[in-house]
This record gives sequence, C-alpha cells and structure tokens, in this order.
Amino acid sequence: MKKLALVVGVALLALAAVVVGRAVRAASRQVQVEPAPPVVIDAERAAAGLSEAIRFKTVSNQDPAQFDAAQFAGLLAFLIQRFPRVHQTLRREVFNDYSLLYTWEGRGTDKPILLLAHLDVVPVEAGTESSWTQPPFSGAIVDGYIWGRGALDDKSSAMGILEAVEFLLASGFQPERTVYIALGFDEEVSGRRGAGAISAALRERGLQADFVLDEGGSILEGMIPGIGTPVASVCTGEKGYVTVELTTTGKGGHSSMPPAHTPIGVLSAAIEKLEREQMPASISAATANSFAYLGPEMPFAQRVVFANLWLFAPLVEREMAKSPQSNAAIRTTTAPTIFDGGVKENILPTTARAVVNFRILPGDTVDSVVAHVLHAVDDPAVDIRVLGEGNNPSPVSDPSAPAFTRVARAIRSTFPGTVVTPFLTLGATDARYYVGISPNVYRFAPTRMRPDDLARVHGINERIAITDYVGMIRFYIDLLRGGQAG
Repeated sequence: MKKLALVVGVALLALAAVVVGRAVRAASRQVQVEPAPPVVIDAERAAAGLSEAIRFKTVSNQDPAQFDAAQFAGLLAFLIQRFPRVHQTLRREVFNDYSLLYTWEGRGTDKPILLLAHLDVVPVEAGTESSWTQPPFSGAIVDGYIWGRGALDDKSSAMGILEAVEFLLASGFQPERTVYIALGFDEEVSGRRGAGAISAALRERGLQADFVLDEGGSILEGMIPGIGTPVASVCTGEKGYVTVELTTTGKGGHSSMPPAHTPIGVLSAAIEKLEREQMPASISAATANSFAYLGPEMPFAQRVVFANLWLFAPLVEREMAKSPQSNAAIRTTTAPTIFDGGVKENILPTTARAVVNFRILPGDTVDSVVAHVLHAVDDPAVDIRVLGEGNNPSPVSDPSAPAFTRVARAIRSTFPGTVVTPFLTLGATDARYYVGISPNVYRFAPTRMRPDDLARVHGINERIAITDYVGMIRFYIDLLRGGQAG
C-alpha cells in the first residue's frame, strides 16, 4: 500500500510539473508594434457622412416584395457624391443593381487584399420605435454618438473603409498591393445576390487574394474575464447554418373529445427532446486557437488551464456551457424559433409545425445535424425536413499566417494595448462566399463593443460613438498602409 501511495504521489508530482511547466512556457503571442503616427481625421465631417448613410432605409426583409429599391439607389448615389476621389480613381462595378465592387490598382504584383462590408440593415421591429432614444433611421448625432440602424452593423464598416481610401487618395498614396472593396446589399437575408454574385465573378477571373477581411469580430471591452484590456477578436472561421422544419398531423375535431396527444402535444414533445439532447460540446480549432492567444495574457490560474486543455477541456466545456454566449462557441446550438398549430380554442388542430435553427460548429455538418434531429426526436409521427439549402461551417484560417500578423499589427498600432486573438464567428457573414479566394479569411470590424452594446446589434438604440467611428477609419488607413508589406 505504501509503495502504491508513493507511486501515486510521484505521478501526481510529475503531472503537476508538466501542467505548471506548460503554463510557464506559454509565451505571449501578441505582435509588438509602435503606435501608429497620428492621423488627423475631421471627426465632425466623418460623423455627418455616416449619419447621412444611416438615413437611407436600406432594409433587407425576408419578403422580397418589401424591397425598397429607391432607398438603395439613393445610398449608391450618395456614395458617389460623398467620395469623389474614390470614384475618380478606383474602378467601380455594380452587381445585381445595388452591390458594389471597387478595384484600387496597386503598384506591385503581390496578391491583392479584399475588404468586405454590407450596405443593408435589418428591419426595426414594429412597435419598438418609441423605445429608441433617437429615431432608428434619423442618423441623429447626439451626446457624442451617431444613432440609427446600421451604426454598428454594418454601414460604419462600409463608410469607414471608403473614408480611409478617400483620405489616402488625398495624400497621394497608392497601395503596393491591389485592393478590392466589395459591398453587398443583401447580407442580412442571404448574401447570394450581393456577395454571392461578386465572389462568383472574382472566381471566374481567377482572383487569389492574400487575405479577405469582413465583419464578424470586434474590439471587446470588459467582456473577457481575466483580461482588463480591450480584446480584438479576429474571427478565423464561422459557424454553419441549417434550419429544420418539424410537422405532424392529426384528425382534428371538437376539443371536448381530445385524443391522448394532439399534434401540438406530439410536436411539443419533439421540441423538448431536442432541447434536452443537445449536440455534444467540443473545443474546435478556432476556439482552441483563441485560448492559446488569450491564456498568456491572463492570471496564472487561468493560464494553467488554457495551456493544458489536454487535461482541463472537460472542465472548460462545463463552465462555458453555463452561458449562452460561451456555450455557442463550443457546440452546435439548437434554437426552436417558430411554432404554429391550431386556429380556435375549441377545435383540435389537424397540423402543427415547428422550425428549429441550428448554428453548426466546425467539425459538425448539415448532414450530421439532420442525423442528430432524427435520432433525438425518434418519432415516426413527426416529419422532418431541411428548409432552404443550409451551409456547412467555414474552414478555419491559420492565425500563424503572415496575413493574420498584418491585421494584428494594424489593430495594435491603432489601438495600443489591445490584445488580439483569433476567435469563431457565431453568426453568418458574407465572408463565407469568399472561401477559396484566399486561405486567409478573417472576420473583424474595429467597432468597440461594451457589454450593453451587444443588445444594440439588431436591437434597440443601435449607435456608435463618434470617437469609436474615427478609430475605425484610422484602423483602415493603417491596414491599407501597413497591410501592404510582406
């Protein structure tokens, strides 16, 4: 027994030495750069430009009949008037009437870079207009903020990129690498006619880019436990998407003589099974890369955990599962979003229908999600089918690539002290259409996000601080200058 205790003790000491040693050797992965030279931006004029862009109600609705072509045409005309140098110097192409592709020819022959944004916005939920501090399409400039739909998602990126190019053209700058700027008009409903059409044209031309940069990540303040400085999440992959419809039928009749289970009861049981039997948690490559970058910046206890995921992964997964935000980073999520059934309180329904949306973690697929639904529901009375096409998760780009370093340098030189980390985009972006055009597809817009800003995206009181918008323009200027190297 004593020998066994001795062996166990020695094994535990050896394990502790390995665990602590890995934590000690976990060096910072932050690129060291000097702060960018001061760039004087006319903040008042920049804010006025974004304000004007917000006033165009370029709303993407699920119902195509509600598309307001005049608003999109008005925004495109405004861009020509707002950015004269851009439209005198860059080649401008229009796809499907309202999507734009700009080409800024470079001096050299290195692979070009491709910057993405979108011009459309989500609707404002009917009945919530009075809850906005400023009207949602006013573009009001009040209390140091620019208010309105699109201030965060994603007109600030589109306008910020064009403001940066206009600024650089005024100084006589020409990039070493050719720069493409692609602005879609339907990202919020699919992206097929915008980014889908532009990317198809670029593929036909055989374009191979050094990197692609779209929205997706942002600069997070006060949201990463253990790190007191801002964290820039440069997402190197995004989750997939599939929606599944569940339906069941019954005989109907009077509610005074109900069967043991009505269609609504059958379908409710199916939904309960899906919510109870979640898809398994897994620390995917994108999330593991994030831990590798964040861990060295954290206190030693957290560093020990993230440097030894081979040992602590179950503990990390269990803790992350407690929060909807972090849970979404470690599993394919299950979200029942629509439930229909019945027409009157005393009539048994003949049909019931539910819609469940899944955001697919890298490692899972559309097919594996459907197989999971069939297994979990396990009821021949419930018909299951996929709505639309669905898409698998994107490949995960390598954060050790020189292109990632160029983006990180621009972030840390524009926003000194910011920790840069790869991460996983939990939603869908236009970037998925450009996979294959470059192995380095990143999702990051330099918007500063505080905890109370998360609800503003697609929600009430969307706004951006003028100082933050100016910071976005400075980032794109620095990226276009410094991102050309190497």
